[in-house]
Amino acid sequence: MVAVTANAAPNRPPGAVLEAVLERLTYVNEDTGYTVARVATSRSGDELLTVVGALLGAQPGESLRLVGRWSSHPKYGRQFEVESYTTVLPATVQGIRRYLGSGLVKGIGPVFAERIVEHFGLDTLRVIEEEPGRLVEVPGLGPKRTAKITAAWEEQKAIKEVMVFLQGVGVSTSLAVRIYKQYAEESIAVVRNEPYRLAADVWGIGFKTADTIARAVGIPHDSPERVKAGLQYTLSEATDDGHCFLPQPQLVADAVKILDVPGDLVGTCLETLAAEEGVVRETLPGRDGPVTAVYLVPFHRAETALAAALTRLLHHRADRMPHFAGVDWSKALAWLHARTGTTLAAEQEQAVRLALTSKVAVLTGGPGCGKSFTVRSIVALAAAKQAKVTLVAPTGRAAKRLAELTGHPAATVHRLLQLRPGGEPTFDRDNPLDVDLLVVDEASMLDLILANKLVKAVPPGAHVLLVGDVDQLPSVGAGEVLRDLLAADAVPRVRLTQVFRQAAQSGVVVNAHRINAGKPPVTTGLADFFLFPCEDTDATAALTVDVACTRMPARFGLDPHRDIQVLAPMHRGPAGAGALNGLLQQRLTPGRDGLPERRAGGRVFRIGDKVTQIRNNYDKGQAGVFNGTLGVITALSTDEQTLTVRTDEDESIDYDFDELDELAHAYAMTIHRSQGSEYPAVVLPLTTSAWMMLQRNLLYTAVTRAKKIVVLVGSRRALAAAVRTVGAGRRHTALTHRLA
Repeated sequence: MVAVTANAAPNRPPGAVLEAVLERLTYVNEDTGYTVARVATSRSGDELLTVVGALLGAQPGESLRLVGRWSSHPKYGRQFEVESYTTVLPATVQGIRRYLGSGLVKGIGPVFAERIVEHFGLDTLRVIEEEPGRLVEVPGLGPKRTAKITAAWEEQKAIKEVMVFLQGVGVSTSLAVRIYKQYAEESIAVVRNEPYRLAADVWGIGFKTADTIARAVGIPHDSPERVKAGLQYTLSEATDDGHCFLPQPQLVADAVKILDVPGDLVGTCLETLAAEEGVVRETLPGRDGPVTAVYLVPFHRAETALAAALTRLLHHRADRMPHFAGVDWSKALAWLHARTGTTLAAEQEQAVRLALTSKVAVLTGGPGCGKSFTVRSIVALAAAKQAKVTLVAPTGRAAKRLAELTGHPAATVHRLLQLRPGGEPTFDRDNPLDVDLLVVDEASMLDLILANKLVKAVPPGAHVLLVGDVDQLPSVGAGEVLRDLLAADAVPRVRLTQVFRQAAQSGVVVNAHRINAGKPPVTTGLADFFLFPCEDTDATAALTVDVACTRMPARFGLDPHRDIQVLAPMHRGPAGAGALNGLLQQRLTPGRDGLPERRAGGRVFRIGDKVTQIRNNYDKGQAGVFNGTLGVITALSTDEQTLTVRTDEDESIDYDFDELDELAHAYAMTIHRSQGSEYPAVVLPLTTSAWMMLQRNLLYTAVTRAKKIVVLVGSRRALAAAVRTVGAGRRHTALTHRLA
């Protein structure tokens, strides 16, 4: 029996007691734990009663003793306001069956609950608690499932105890489960004595949540530990915005705002933090004189290591493709022409020569300029000389496309490097890849950390070609590696600018180049580029769904699940990716009686749902599952409390129900999240409510995701603003400087 106390109002008389079975959770706020639920009592018969309050950790099927008071809501009528509750183990056979079959204990669903209760009757819960080995007496329950049930029962009890403590310091149910999984029996000690550790160790807990907990356990507002944690948090937020470092004055000013403490205290704590090697400070050249740059340690290490590795490759004497140093290029290109039937343009020929003779080279250019054909030509010539060629891209979809274009196998960077749990690669400087030519496509997506891991694994003498469109959005992670390499005089590069005749007939390609040049796209008279004008935001959302689910499938014969992708400038708002996902799911994968589903936070997951991973998880799958990986839910078990996602790399990944905050629906995605992917058709809602995000490179990136068709839905004013607005300033990086 576990008691949980909600935040009762002060100076109120003791309330009423309600004995009830929790039938269903109608609404749960994952951050506060506030819950609206329906319960059954012995007196209510078939009628369910409404209870509201912080029902932290309570699960459907549990018997509860609720303490609180009755009230009358003007809209929802009579309801019971919960101030505290106690979990009471059910005492009837029917109650035990309902309790076990609720999905509370992993491994027991309604079928096994029926069998267990039929065998043990009223003694069931005592047997699970005291003699779990006897569960093997139940038909169909072998030692493996019995062990799983026993472990789940113990974990459930332990989590409840941790929740009682954590609820008192303002931690929600979902975070309490994560804290318990991270620290187990140490949970309470860590929260009480080292709350700022949570921000570093537990995904989903940032500095602000850790700070709230620290305040609740009595850590002073001006504690040096708090200020140092706040400085690291400020730098971490900056890396989320793409910066590798912050200039010291900006860091101090930002931390003062976040922490609400004097600047001199922040400055003193920064000195201490640097001395303790919690951050790295370095003087770098800036536009207006030297700048004191402050880095989180991993980003400083990655930037210096990446620059050193690239410099080593550029200047290494050995060459793993020596044939091309003295090749007869006229013969080589004639052979290529005979094989492909196509003659390379001058820029393309320059890029082919560069990739096969320079140890490091960059190839950039917009859509329709022949990047793909150039890469295919480079791979064909290298393979003809028996060179070991490896092709990689940052995402599964981009790798698949690269393989299709070249006829040569391609992998994601993560799979190539064989990242192990914790994120360390199997291949690195001490154990390099066996490769002569490494081609990296969609290189604009490469962030600093991943680029460093990849380049470190390239053996001396090998060639690296980075291919990408530098005018697209920079990487989601920190850094802008492709742009920095193009700005470094030491790195050879070719920019393709000529749009080929066939590509020039595509409205998608023509408009992508118009947008990139700051000109409005042509939206009339084209067979593959359309605008549905609509000024109202809610109406734009509804029209977007109608276009994606009904109009485009009817007109072009496209599958709305597989062929059409909705891309939004931002996640929030009525026409943002979050709201659109709900509307698109209702149309494409509606709930049906008898089909399993799982509610997690404000989302419902169903078989057939299109989903995306939203954090790097190195412990899942063969080589981790990474932020941006797409897939479809293929199975969902309420008994096992797991669902299975088939990813776009054709790998099946299982998720426990308490891991579902790692997944988001992907019927609609933000444009940032779509990088590296390509879809037959793209629908793009543009509204003035997304004003801060309406930028040229964002619109350009969205349009270039489409292979065949683009449909813009929304405001002409928003479209004009996106074309006109050049975008945010450069990120704080020093890779170009280090390569000099």
